[in-house]
Amino acid sequence: MNFFRKRLKIIDAFIIGKYLGTFVYTLMLFVVIIVIFDLSEKLDDFLESNMSIWEVLTQYYAGSIPFYVNMLSPLINFIAVIFFTAKMADQTEIVPILSGGVSFNRFLRPYFISAFIIFSVNLLSNLYVLPYTNKIKNKFENEVVNKKDPYTKEKIHMKLDSNTYIFINSFDNKTNVGYSFTLDKFKGDVLQKKLIAQTIKWDTLKRKWTLSDYSVRNIDGLKEKMIYETTVPKDTTLDMKPDDFSAYGNIFESLSNKELSDKITKEKIRGSGVMNDLLFEQYKRWLQPLSAFVLTLIGVALSSRKVRGGVGLPLGIGIFLSFTYIVFNQFAKMFSTKGGLPPLAAIMLPTIFFGILGFYLLKRAPK
Repeated sequence: MNFFRKRLKIIDAFIIGKYLGTFVYTLMLFVVIIVIFDLSEKLDDFLESNMSIWEVLTQYYAGSIPFYVNMLSPLINFIAVIFFTAKMADQTEIVPILSGGVSFNRFLRPYFISAFIIFSVNLLSNLYVLPYTNKIKNKFENEVVNKKDPYTKEKIHMKLDSNTYIFINSFDNKTNVGYSFTLDKFKGDVLQKKLIAQTIKWDTLKRKWTLSDYSVRNIDGLKEKMIYETTVPKDTTLDMKPDDFSAYGNIFESLSNKELSDKITKEKIRGSGVMNDLLFEQYKRWLQPLSAFVLTLIGVALSSRKVRGGVGLPLGIGIFLSFTYIVFNQFAKMFSTKGGLPPLAAIMLPTIFFGILGFYLLKRAPK
C-alpha cells in the first residue's frame, strides 16, 4: 500500500475511480439489457425444453453472460472514457489540472493504469475463463436453440499423419457416428493397408473408436491378406476425435489453450482447411485485449476539450467510432477466415489503424 501511496496522487485515484466505476456500471447495464432481449428471444426454447429457472441460469446464462461481457468490453470501455472525461471537461475540471503544472502525458497516467487493469482482466478471461464458459453456452445453443440446424458433416477427407489418410462419407455430431469409413495407410507411394467399415462410432467411456461391419486388406508386395468381420465390432485407437468433424461453427472458441495449440499442430499435418480459423482464435485471445489502450487513447483525445452542447457530441462520436471498431474487427475476421488474409494481420490491423488515429487525435488535443 505504501508503494501505491507514494506513486498515486489524489488526482490518480479520482480518475481511476471514475474510469473503472463508469466502466463497470455501464457494462452491467448493457449486460442486463442484452439478457432481457435474449431471454425474450429464447423463452420459447426454454419452455419447449421444460427447463427450470435454475437450469436456464446454470446451463446457459452461466456461459453466455461472460461471453457478452467480453464482447461488449471494448465498446463499454470507449463509452466510459468519453462519458466521464467529457463530463470533467464540461465542468471545467481538466483546465485547472493542466493549468496547475500537470503535463498532458502525466494526466494520461491514471487512464492507462485503468486501461492496464481492464487489459489484464480481459486477457486472463480470454485465456482461462471464456473457453470453459463458451463450452457451456455453445453446448446449450447447439442442442436446444439450434437443434433444427444441420448437425451432420459430409465428405470428410483428413490426413492423420504422414502415411495415414481417412475418409468419412458423413458424420453425425449428435450420436458421434460416422458412416462409410475408409482408412488408407501408405509407405511412401505404396499402399500397405486399406480398412473399410460401414460405421465408426466414438466410445466415450473407452475413449476409442468402434468399427462395425468392416474389412481389412493388408498388402505386402505381391501378397495380400483380407479380413472380413460383420458381427463382432472392433475397437481401435486413431489420432482423431469427434470434435474434428464438428458441423458447428463455434467449436474453436470452446477449446482450452492446450487443446487449441494441439489442434493447430495437428492441422499442420492434416490440412483440413481450418488453420486460419484456429490461428485467428489463438491470436484473438492474446491480442484483442490491447484494444483497451487504443480506445482509451482515442477517448481521452476526443473528450478532453470543452465543447458547446456538453457531453452529447463527444459521446455521439465515441459511440460511432466504437461501433466502427467492432465492424472493422468483424470484417477483418471474415477476410481472414474466408478471404485468405493472414490471421495475425486480421487481428492487428484494427488495433494499428485506430492506434494511429488515437495518436493523431492526441496531438490535436488541448494541452
